[in-house]
This record gives sequence, structure tokens and C-alpha cells, in this order.
Amino acid sequence: MYKFKRIDIKTAIHKIDINHALVLDIRDKESYNSGHIDGAFNLSNDNIGDFISNTKKDQSLIVCCYHGNSSQKAAKFLSSHGFVDVYSLDGGYEEWKNNSI
Repeated sequence: MYKFKRIDIKTAIHKIDINHALVLDIRDKESYNSGHIDGAFNLSNDNIGDFISNTKKDQSLIVCCYHGNSSQKAAKFLSSHGFVDVYSLDGGYEEWKNNSI
């Protein structure tokens, strides 16, 4: 079974600051361009193959979408491709922009 964990914003901030987790924003390019978590990478169908091939499987990943639903599917997908430290951001970018510190 492929595993990922769901995390809240406070835990995500800690993982970004301490573990240097990479934030993967899976929203469409237009939404990403209008605002995203600092340092986030816009992961799409166009670049996911390269991302999977070129990223270390032990890299901590936090998947972010609009509200935290689609990110769970994407996190599971990444886990199925060998990534071992994968998280889905509860509340997604909408909660992040309204509650980030």
C-alpha cells in the first residue's frame, strides 16, 4: 500500500523550514501564477515525468491543491512512484493564504 500523510499548515511550515520539504502545487498554471506558497513548484501533467525521474525518492514532498482534496490523490500517486516522505496539505492553498503565519 502506498502511504502519504495529511498535515496541517503549522506542521507544513515546520517541515519546510526544518526538513527543507519541497512544496508541489498541483493547481492549474493560471491559479499558481496568481499566488502560491513561496518556493512552490508547479507540478503538472507536462512535467511530472521529469520530476519523478530527477528527484530523489527521499526528498520530503508537500502536495498542495485548492482545498486539500486533489492533493491526496497526487500524494498517493507520488508514493506509488517510490517517494517515501509525502504529505498532503489539509485545506490547500486557500487555507494557507488565509492562515499562514
